[in-house]
Amino acid sequence: MANLLVWPSKYFFYAIGNTSAVSLTADLTLEEPARILLLGCGDPRNVLHTIFTEPRNSGRALDFTCCDFDPAVLARNVLLLTMIADRRPYATIWNIFFHFRLDKDSHTALIDQCKKLIEHSETAQKWKVSPYASYIKMSTDYTLKELRRHWTLYVGMEELPNSRLAPIRDAFDRLSKKNSKEGTNTATRSLGPLQLRGFTIIPEHFRNYWKTGVTFVDGKRIAAATLLNPTFVYSLGGEGCSVHYGTDPLNLFHLAALFGNAKSAVSMAEVVKAANKEFAGWCSSYLDSLSSSSPPIIRFFVGEATAVCRALRAFGDVGILNSGVPVAQWKTQLIQLSGDEYYTSASGGAPVNFNVIHTSNLEDHIGLLNVLVTSLPLLSREPSSVLYTESLLFLGQDSATKEFTEHLHADLSVIGLLIGLSPVDFLCGFSSRSNTHELIMHRQSKQETNISQFQQVTTWKAPTSGDTIASQAAYISSPVFDEHQLGTLLYDIYQSLFEQETSKTFWAANQKNVYKAVGVSNLAHYSRESFVLLLQLIRRRLQPSEDSWTRVMDRFMSLQLAAWSIESMDTLHYQDFCGQLHRHGVYKAPFFHMPTPKIGRFSLWDTVPGLVRIVLVVPREKLSVLKNSKPEEIGSPPLQCDIFGMRNHNIFTAVHVAFGRAIPMGTKSRPHVIFEEDTSGWAGSSSLVASFVAPSWLLCAEPPEQLSIGFGVRNTPLACKTLIKTLGLTLRVFSAKLMDKTLVHVLPEHPLPSRYPSESLGRTEPGVLSQIGESGTASVELDEQCELITSLTARVSITNEDSARLFSEAGGKVVPQITQLSPCIIRVALGDRTQDIVYPFPVAGSAHRLRLARKSRYIEVVVPTSRSLMPDGMKLNPFPVINSKGLLHTWSIHRVNLSALPILDVKARNVKEWLDPHVASIMSARELSLRKKHQTDTLMFVKNTLQSIFVGASGIQGGTVHRLFALRDKKTNNCDTCIFIDEIRYDLAAHTLICDGYVLPLTVRIIKENEKPFASLVHQGKMIHINVLEGEMQAWKQLLPAFVERCRSSWTHGANCEYIAQGRIPLTEDMEADPLCSCGRGKDVEGMHKVGLWKTFAPYVTRVALSPLFAVSYLETVGRDPDARKCRVCRGKGKPKIKECSVCQKVRYCSPECQKKDWKAHKPKCKP
Repeated sequence: MANLLVWPSKYFFYAIGNTSAVSLTADLTLEEPARILLLGCGDPRNVLHTIFTEPRNSGRALDFTCCDFDPAVLARNVLLLTMIADRRPYATIWNIFFHFRLDKDSHTALIDQCKKLIEHSETAQKWKVSPYASYIKMSTDYTLKELRRHWTLYVGMEELPNSRLAPIRDAFDRLSKKNSKEGTNTATRSLGPLQLRGFTIIPEHFRNYWKTGVTFVDGKRIAAATLLNPTFVYSLGGEGCSVHYGTDPLNLFHLAALFGNAKSAVSMAEVVKAANKEFAGWCSSYLDSLSSSSPPIIRFFVGEATAVCRALRAFGDVGILNSGVPVAQWKTQLIQLSGDEYYTSASGGAPVNFNVIHTSNLEDHIGLLNVLVTSLPLLSREPSSVLYTESLLFLGQDSATKEFTEHLHADLSVIGLLIGLSPVDFLCGFSSRSNTHELIMHRQSKQETNISQFQQVTTWKAPTSGDTIASQAAYISSPVFDEHQLGTLLYDIYQSLFEQETSKTFWAANQKNVYKAVGVSNLAHYSRESFVLLLQLIRRRLQPSEDSWTRVMDRFMSLQLAAWSIESMDTLHYQDFCGQLHRHGVYKAPFFHMPTPKIGRFSLWDTVPGLVRIVLVVPREKLSVLKNSKPEEIGSPPLQCDIFGMRNHNIFTAVHVAFGRAIPMGTKSRPHVIFEEDTSGWAGSSSLVASFVAPSWLLCAEPPEQLSIGFGVRNTPLACKTLIKTLGLTLRVFSAKLMDKTLVHVLPEHPLPSRYPSESLGRTEPGVLSQIGESGTASVELDEQCELITSLTARVSITNEDSARLFSEAGGKVVPQITQLSPCIIRVALGDRTQDIVYPFPVAGSAHRLRLARKSRYIEVVVPTSRSLMPDGMKLNPFPVINSKGLLHTWSIHRVNLSALPILDVKARNVKEWLDPHVASIMSARELSLRKKHQTDTLMFVKNTLQSIFVGASGIQGGTVHRLFALRDKKTNNCDTCIFIDEIRYDLAAHTLICDGYVLPLTVRIIKENEKPFASLVHQGKMIHINVLEGEMQAWKQLLPAFVERCRSSWTHGANCEYIAQGRIPLTEDMEADPLCSCGRGKDVEGMHKVGLWKTFAPYVTRVALSPLFAVSYLETVGRDPDARKCRVCRGKGKPKIKECSVCQKVRYCSPECQKKDWKAHKPKCKP
């Protein structure tokens, strides 16, 4: 496993998710079949919500692979889905899935369903002929076996003796009592801009839920729920109460419309009713989908996320069903893919590459780089393919938004070139999803606890996929790095990952937040194997020659050895690192070329390989020191093994463990071990067996009799603080002599198969010209610190003789002309011939430099990379609509199904109170400053116009609702575009709103055909004219196709589509010209018939979904830091901290004295 082994002091069972549901197809084109991988899937909310948000009769094939390492999660999910399929009442299903106390009828329904599933799951073959088999599939036989085991436990729980039932009830009672006195605001996250309105009722519901075990508010129904729900009792935590203390059914649902449209204060009963209604909608959509021509397939896969990825990748690479990967830590069961599922024909077999990968908040548990390294190889190469990462925990001392970039341990542009994936908002400079509510809450709570929450959701795509030309079929070679610079860069990443293992570095880096840093120090994510797998991914991506890669690694190793010191912990991990490099085929250190002496454990071996696997048997009683420690004190410390003697000490962190027996087999010359797992696990009596890989020469580094093998705790600051008193300075739990053959087994280990196939996208290039010669691979130049990209250089070798003559001295030394065709493509012109250079990353062509070699007949074009806030690149069109084999998708703006989004009631209570600040929050501090100074920024201008439309359409400023807007070019005073707003809708999953409307391009033809109706519209239609500023109209021409495409649901792009015929989107960026194709014109225009003056234009308009475009909070400051706020009275900054008025929460004071001074003036205005 790439992630670290940790001691599970306290296991938390996430029976119910902790974030609201999202659509997993929001970044795919409407018609594209979806192959979706959910890693750490949790409950099925995202699956059900995705099906719910799909347009009716879309016909899209949906194939979900849901992976979780806790089989109890998946057992509950299958229960839920099969109950829906069996048409059980939705109220009963709600009770069974969300209540940990059940009434008798619900309990009976649960047991009946479990018995039915048990009958169908006796064998894999029986499941395949069950009524559920066509749409619920098992990726492995082990998955079915584990799910069946849980269904059996659920049925058998009511027969348990009281001696086992009583402790279970007591554990639930204790947690219920504790939580019923507390409260959490987690579920308010789904309210987005209305989050503050839920701060009273949501915690009240949480307390009631934990007090009663149900979501009911009716006393009679609460009293009837007396039976403990067995689906909450069994998990990887064993039998008992491992349910996470923050569990709340409301976390899953979208409550913004309830609070936003409320005419009065929202009651708890209304909150529960709204959640029930949304759940019923999900269930109904899923049930309907099962009878469609293409019912969704949901596959279940028990396994730890990185292990599942390795198994799927192995099958995709070489077609093996058993790759030798254990399902998870503390297990020896190997992942064996189902041959019936994965060997089926390509059209119907289980997918092993995916166009959507959702990784939940695995980043918090295994680290962002581990998430990317393990999942990226499974992401397909289609331009629309997308990977989502998410974090919830904020562990640092500064900004949570800044922490995201720190988690990559390198510059984002550099990472994008190394792995071929970048955050979309990093490149385009905005997001159509809002996180401003997260920013507000984070700023208010970041000082309160060691670990606070901040949800950071990131959408990752290939850097070239947003280029309308390069994304089509361009052959995009991997970039070439200077070997010395690349070795230095990789070493710096390595140092950033591991430098705080050394105490001196740790204390120096955390002087300002020592208490917090120590408290979270156990949350380490990376082993040396993690970094080796990152190197392997980079090597596969860059495809250097064997000699070139060796020089890269030689540079890396020289820096590592030069940094050795007695103070550095890295010296203790060096052999682990070298062993993993060799094992994964990344690099072979020189000492592996030397033979290992046949002494000690090798004295009778035929041959001694460079690597060995060491198996250490740890008697169970030795674990009592950790087992008897208080979880709240020691946390979950990382574990490790070590080899130590009189002169040597080496630590190994890539350790696998399980309870059971290691049984020696084979011969003395060729030993091997078989493992017999103790199926009782933590409840059993067997020893713990740990294994790890090490270079064989270490067992001969000193007399073998002096060497020992140890198992212990990694010396994190928290572990040192809490465990040295019981384990001693070494933190070693157990050790045995190397020569003790009963406790230590040494086995030969061979390097894993490693292939480095070409990663280039070898496709034809319909939009790329090649008339001058051959375009070479782009080379990367880093700055002097080897941290940032200074330029990309691509060479055109001139092979065309006419071009060569023009370029030569005899031809007059013609200077090539350079233009930027698209974000990633530079066009070189020599005379009447052109050559397109495709770069692997967006570039700033306006800053190009040329290197001309007239004798050698080549041209080098040197350009800096681009990203948001920089020239060119995606700024050429930040809102591209990509044509992928005739299917169109928006690249930087997510899709929506407007019919599934609730409508905002603009007459509801105090709409202005939350909507005004929400639409105002789309600007960054930089953009607000530019606007104030009347400086030019096209994206800022577009945002300002969008803000004006939302303000006018909602009537929040001035009270009058306006629904007709005209974009007027300020320079020419020409009106180019009309926008009709039918409704404002809640974009629930994106925590924002959408203007559901229609766009009318004011072309000469349309005006001539409708002169009188248009005159009436202008004079009687209450049209609001919005001045658009320099460069803004061109941006709107780019943006409108994206706003149209994102909400397309009932029509398709036909054979005569102008986009396809002309090969460009938009069709034009010129004034008074139509940028849109005609395919959607006059479709879905029911809203145009609501207003008499609009009807005439219904055949000419196209439906659009306008939404705010939010600043990227990890790149720019968004909103005001509360620490910068001043007292209303004295303008001071707090004694010691600025505080809000507790009633209205609108004004702030530095002290009670200032508040008293202001009370007379403030009292008349102070209202909650």
